[in-house]
Amino acid sequence: MALRDEFTDALKTAMRAGDSARVSTLRMILSKVKDADIAARPKGVDKVPDEEVLSTLRGMVKSRRESVELYRQGNRPELADKEEAEIAVIETFLPKQMDEAAAEQAVADAIAEANATTIKDMGKVMTVLRARYAATLDMAKAGPLVKAKLSA
Repeated sequence: MALRDEFTDALKTAMRAGDSARVSTLRMILSKVKDADIAARPKGVDKVPDEEVLSTLRGMVKSRRESVELYRQGNRPELADKEEAEIAVIETFLPKQMDEAAAEQAVADAIAEANATTIKDMGKVMTVLRARYAATLDMAKAGPLVKAKLSA
C-alpha cells in the first residue's frame, strides 16, 4: 500500500475515533505531501514518489525536534508536548531507524566498499551510505561516525 493511502486510512480511523490531535497531524502531513506534489508539477511529476514523501516526513520530524528544544528552553512545556505528540504520529509512518551498533556496522561496510582511508574520502562514504541506507540511517548521526572512523 502506498504511503498516501496509509495516511488517508489513518486519517479516517482517527476521525472515527475522535482523536483530534492525530487528525490534525495527519491533515498536516497530507498538506505537506500535496505541497510537494504541487512543487513537482513543473518537472512533469504529478505525485512525488514515496522516497520523497519519507524525506518530507523526516524533515517534519527534524523541525519539530528543534521546536521542542526551543520550547523547553523558553519554558513552554505544553507546546513542547504538542510537538512531541506530532513527532510520535509522524514517526509511525517512517521506517524503523538503525540502532547504534547497526549504524556503526553500516559505516564500516561503506568505508570498506568506498576504499576510504582518509577524511578526504568522507564524501564517497556518505554517498554509499545514502544509496544503501537512506531510509533507515539518520545521515546527521552517520556523518560524525564516518568522520571519527576515518580520523582514527
